[in-house]
Amino acid sequence: MGDEGTRTDGTTARNGYVDLLRAAAIVLVVLGHWLITALVREPDGTLRAPELMATVPWTQWLTLGFQIMPLFFLAGGYAAAGSWSRTLAGGGTAAGWIRGRAIRLLLPTTAYLVPALGGLAVAAALGADPALLGMIGWALAMQFWFLPVYLAISALTPWLYALHRRWGLGSVAALAAAALILDLAVLAADADWADRAGLLNYLLVWAVAYQLGFAWRDGGAAARPGFGAALAVGGAAGYAALVGFGPFPVSLVLVSGEEISNTDPPSAAMLSWLLAQCGLCLLLAPYAERLLRAGRGARPVEPLGRAAMSLYLWHMVPVLAAGAAFYLTDLAPEPEVGSPAWWAWRPAWGLVLALLLAALLAALRPVDRLLLRAGRRAGPNAPVRGVVRTAALLLGLAAACWSLAHWAAEGLARPGTVAPSLLLAFAAGTLLVGGAAAGGQGRATAPRVPGAVPSVERAGEGVTGPAG
Repeated sequence: MGDEGTRTDGTTARNGYVDLLRAAAIVLVVLGHWLITALVREPDGTLRAPELMATVPWTQWLTLGFQIMPLFFLAGGYAAAGSWSRTLAGGGTAAGWIRGRAIRLLLPTTAYLVPALGGLAVAAALGADPALLGMIGWALAMQFWFLPVYLAISALTPWLYALHRRWGLGSVAALAAAALILDLAVLAADADWADRAGLLNYLLVWAVAYQLGFAWRDGGAAARPGFGAALAVGGAAGYAALVGFGPFPVSLVLVSGEEISNTDPPSAAMLSWLLAQCGLCLLLAPYAERLLRAGRGARPVEPLGRAAMSLYLWHMVPVLAAGAAFYLTDLAPEPEVGSPAWWAWRPAWGLVLALLLAALLAALRPVDRLLLRAGRRAGPNAPVRGVVRTAALLLGLAAACWSLAHWAAEGLARPGTVAPSLLLAFAAGTLLVGGAAAGGQGRATAPRVPGAVPSVERAGEGVTGPAG
C-alpha cells in the first residue's frame, strides 16, 4: 500500500486514506443527525422533536448511507495497530498505553460535559420545564454511546492485537461468529437475561471492524482488492437476506417502536452491513491512496481531522441554538414533517447549522489549546506500574464507561434533572485514569504527533466518535 499499512518495523507514516475515511465519516455523522432532526412548535409554545424515521418510514433506507460506524472502527483499528506496535517496540506496557488512549478521549469529553451539565443544572434550578430539559439532555448526549464502546475496545487492544498476530484473519472470523451466535441465541431465548447478555455484542460486532483494521495495516490478504470485493458482496448479500427473509428491520439506527433493533445492541444484520462497508473501503484503498499521494483531495482532510472530536461532541449544540432562535420565536417555516416543503427546507436548515457550528468551533479554539496543554501535563505516554495503579486505571475506566453509557441511554437530564451519581462517577473515573501514571511524564513509549490535539483522533492516532 506504500505507507504505514505496509510497515512492520515500528516506523510510521500517515495514511491519507485512513484520515480521509475518518473525515468523511465525521461529516456524514453530523449531516445525518442534522437531517433527521425535526422540530415542531406546539400551540402552547413548547418544542417537540418527532422521530423522522418513525414518522416517515421510508427514510429508514437512508441509514444504509449514514450509518458509517464501521469506518470509525476500521480506521481506529488500523491506527491502534501502529500505535500499539510502536509502544511494544519501545518497551511500553499495556496499562500505560491504555491510559494514554483513554486520556485523549476523556479530556475533550470532560470539556464538553462541564458546560452542558452545568447549563442543564442551572436551568433545572431556575424551574425550567422538565420535559424540555429532558429533550435537550437527550440531544446533547445522543452521540455518547460510542464513547464507552470505544474506550472498552481500546482497553482490549493489546489482547485483540495478540489474537490478530496469532490467528490473522481467523481472529476476525472468530469474533464475527461469536457475535452472530450470540445474536441468534438472544432472539431465540426472548428473556431478560438474554437481553443483558446481548449487550456483549456492542464489543463483539464493533471489534470485528477494529480487528479488520489490524489486518489491513499489516498487509497480506486483507490489503488485496479481491478480499475487499468478496467481503463487500458477501456482507451486502447477508444484510439483504437477513432483512428480506429474517426478522431484522431495514434501519441501521434505533427506531422507536421496533421490537428488534439493529444497533441496540448491534445485530446480525448490522454485522453484515459492517462487513460490506469495510469490504468496500478495503476494495477502494489502493486506488484512493494513489489519488491522495498525487495530491488530489487531500487538502481538506487534515483540518477536518484536527476538528473531528469537537465536531463529534458539539455538533448538536447548533441544533438547540437554532431551535430556540427560529422555532420558539416562530420565525422558521413549519411544514409537515416529511412533506415536500419540509424536505425543501432541509438545505437551508443545514446551512444555518453549518454556520453556527463554524462559529462555535472558532470560539472553542482557546479550549482546544487548553486541552492540548492539559493533555501534555497528564503525561499520556507515562507508564502505569504496580497492581494498585493498574487497578485504579481499570476502576476509573469502568466508572467513566458506566456514566457515559447511562447518559447515552437516558440523556444528560432525565427526567429533567442532572443525576449527581453519574456526574460523580465520571469525574472520579477520569481522575483515577489521570492519576494512574507512575511519576508524571515518565519515559515516552510512542512518538508525539507534532501539532496534535488531545483527542483520540490526532494525538493517539485513533478515531473519534460518531453517531447512530
